[in-house]
Amino acid sequence: MTTKRDNTAVQNLAEALLIRPRAESDLGRWRWMVRQRMVGVRDALTNETGMPVDGSLSSRHGAAQRERALLLTRLSTLGPQVLEAPDPDPVREELKRLVGDIRHHLQRRNDIAWDDVQQEIGGSE
Repeated sequence: MTTKRDNTAVQNLAEALLIRPRAESDLGRWRWMVRQRMVGVRDALTNETGMPVDGSLSSRHGAAQRERALLLTRLSTLGPQVLEAPDPDPVREELKRLVGDIRHHLQRRNDIAWDDVQQEIGGSE
């Protein structure tokens, strides 16, 4: 399941992306802050706990694992761009899209975990 730390890491990145640096000196601090918060999100994704791999949830689990791998690839691709892109706005917008996709992934991961618990206790009826 998604932990409070996972949600906090994603929220911290989202909040950093709301800032639009104006001055060159602010841009450097913003780049560093965003990059540090990306590390927290990466850690949240890489530290995902195991999920059910048998039964009816195995295909959903496999899809979630593939999705996680793609999200990590996108995150690692954007890391250098945050620090080096001459214009940070396109990178900022791409990171905002990524944050949304990560939030959806975390919700799907919760849904799978919840469905697993329901199967263990005999469903909702």
